[in-house]
Amino acid sequence: MGCDLEVDVNGEEIFFVDKEILSSFSGRLRKLFHKPSVTAAVKDLKVVFHDFPGGAEAFELLTRFCYNNGRAQITPTNTCPLHCVAHFMEMTDAISSSQNLIKLTEKSLKGIAYWTWPETVNALKQCQDFFSIANSSGILGKILDSLLGRITTAGDTSPSGSSPESSAFRFSCDTRSTISTKFSNCRSWWYEDLIVLNSDVVEKFIRSMVARKVDHAVISRFLFYYFKCRFTNAITDEKNKVTEITIDLLNSLDRSSVSCKGLFGILRISSSLKLSKDCRDKLETMIGSQIDLAILDNLLVPATKTVDSLYDVNLILRFLKSFLNSGGRESLTRLKRVGSLMDLYLAEVAPDSCLKPAMFIALTTSLPDVARDCHDAIYRAIDMYLEVHAYLSDEEKMKICHVINYEKLSSECCKHLAKNSRFPSKTAIQALVSQHSKLKNLLQDTNQLKSFGKTPIKGKQCEEGEQVILYAKKLDLSMENEKLKAHLQGMQWKVMELEKICRKMQTQMTKLKKTQKSNPSVPKSLPRLCS
Repeated sequence: MGCDLEVDVNGEEIFFVDKEILSSFSGRLRKLFHKPSVTAAVKDLKVVFHDFPGGAEAFELLTRFCYNNGRAQITPTNTCPLHCVAHFMEMTDAISSSQNLIKLTEKSLKGIAYWTWPETVNALKQCQDFFSIANSSGILGKILDSLLGRITTAGDTSPSGSSPESSAFRFSCDTRSTISTKFSNCRSWWYEDLIVLNSDVVEKFIRSMVARKVDHAVISRFLFYYFKCRFTNAITDEKNKVTEITIDLLNSLDRSSVSCKGLFGILRISSSLKLSKDCRDKLETMIGSQIDLAILDNLLVPATKTVDSLYDVNLILRFLKSFLNSGGRESLTRLKRVGSLMDLYLAEVAPDSCLKPAMFIALTTSLPDVARDCHDAIYRAIDMYLEVHAYLSDEEKMKICHVINYEKLSSECCKHLAKNSRFPSKTAIQALVSQHSKLKNLLQDTNQLKSFGKTPIKGKQCEEGEQVILYAKKLDLSMENEKLKAHLQGMQWKVMELEKICRKMQTQMTKLKKTQKSNPSVPKSLPRLCS
């Protein structure tokens, strides 16, 4: 038996084999050697394989099969490489119907349900070394189906050969203490065994899990864990691929199952990578859609080197746009949470001397007015911004102050504004008009209380309140700023006094109603509060 064929397997090892023996089982070699142009002028043939599945070890298994006249011991350990080799070498029925390696390996796969967990995981790891042919031949899908079947039916109990303790979910973007309390419910015994898989196999694995309707929260936690473990030890190119695939897979899950804090972790870790625009857009859209769950520290993302400001304000604006576009404006509760969060963010960025007025205005106007019940925080942020940017013209300052809803300013803030020289004088006038409206409404409320209780309300407080309203109507709004501020301060005091009166009257009315219910003989009159 001669060795007339030299085979270079992936540059790993060179084998000298009998051409006829291997050709009798391999359609690939048979087609190659039956070409006259190949064999006519060459006595000693050489074949070079660059992508032989399983490398030199798998080729040796193939030669043993061929030299043993198509007999081999097929086990869970070698089923995967032999199956892929058989497909690669085209060992079909047309070449050898009786001793067909593809049929033998497929027969072994029929018993995959009886393989141990480590044997099945090991077969999956083998697939990643020759992913393309393992995927196209169908063996990868069968192994994944077997693994998923065990994961979805095993619950919290680890199958034989796998240790729940060694597979514990030791990382997430949540805290360690949180993870330890959740461990018993997150079915994470298999996480540790599968983090060694490359990104191609993990992508296929997760797509299969989604198709089989595995709990998205379990999938999400695994992806965050996988990302952390793989990212830490990967080279730059692999980091890019792992990050992009992780983001793409998380984007395929229900938003409610994906941790907002975890997404911010990926954003922070991947900031130095050159991710595709599509990938970054997906990440930002996911974060934006649940920005109401974020905290201030999440938003304090440093600006890129090309931007002068301290924080990446453009990023936050994109988050807010995504939030509103994804239905955030439909829930008043969520909208107000974002409003409160943005008030905190504004307080952080307002002292930044490099923050351009246009960007500051974009931040203050990014949410609809209903997102805030009170504009005190907006006022304080603008106050800090104008203090740092004292060089701005009155026109620029007015543009910045335009966002303030004076009706939503507390009396204390209006009083502070009246004395605040950093604000344009026109803003004091607007505050005065707003307080005029507040006084009018308060007196209307008071009159309604009078009418309801049928008790004449006389006295100094109410009369002076009415006089204040009349005086405000006659007030010349073009008067000097200092005089205007003085009157405004007086108005503030009246507003606060009337607010106290109204609250007191409402309390008395409530008590009186209760008394009347329990004792109908009590006269229906209210106490005289304005004496």
